Amino acid sequence: MSKSIPEITLNDGLVLPTIGFGTYKLNGNEGANAIKSAIDVGYRLIDSAYNYENEGTVGEAVRRSSVPRQELIITSKLPGRYHTYDKAVTTIQESLYRANLDYYDLYLIHWPNPKQDHYVEAWQALIDAKKWGFIRSIGVCNFLPEHIERLEKETGVLPSINQIELHPFFNQESQRTFHQEKNIITESWSPIARANLLLENETIKQIAEQHNKTVSQVILRWHVQLGAIPIPKSASPIRQLENISIFDFSLDDAEMKRINELTQPDGRMKNQDPATYEEF
Repeated sequence: MSKSIPEITLNDGLVLPTIGFGTYKLNGNEGANAIKSAIDVGYRLIDSAYNYENEGTVGEAVRRSSVPRQELIITSKLPGRYHTYDKAVTTIQESLYRANLDYYDLYLIHWPNPKQDHYVEAWQALIDAKKWGFIRSIGVCNFLPEHIERLEKETGVLPSINQIELHPFFNQESQRTFHQEKNIITESWSPIARANLLLENETIKQIAEQHNKTVSQVILRWHVQLGAIPIPKSASPIRQLENISIFDFSLDDAEMKRINELTQPDGRMKNQDPATYEEF
């Protein structure tokens, strides 16, 4: 992976860069070109999901890239409709076939879907798939502490990573503290909040001007200094390079505090509370 990007080690020993690349809605030939561009710029952690319907696009970008497969960290995710054990095992295999890959570096349960109550079964399938060599590291997305505690109690295996909604309007302090206590790495989806509100925020604009950086760069740097791994998405090579160029400056404690104070009691963008929200 690019030597200019710091690395972080998961609780199972897998080493990740501290920033990744999101691929939601990057599909087909244009998507493959955009993902290849991101790899060319220096991204080595590539995030996908079964429900994005672009695992094949990601695999094609990997093949088009001159970067060796073993230097890339490719992620996909299990959808809610396949949480029962047998379906989960089959879906993991299907994910590999779609991407034409021999293994995934990271495979995550996309949502806990607690009303359905099959997420422990799904987790056991991921545990076994790791034993079989299909996956190098297993984790979850959008799991609340009670969900993770149940996984640990019933299987004895903690996730290596939990990918959650995290941005300055919703900084998830208590969830991140729980992750730290359990030695689980936090990964941030929609790190720039999929909205122009953050990009126009006066507090962040002032901080960006002081560092001669863009608002997006300041937000992504904030994530990294929180200890979270942001996975911004852009099809533009210029924006891709901008988003990854955040390791030549740092925010001081006062600036971090100002950004953290932007958080709201429930700043979720689409009211996707994992306690009740379900995705299939």
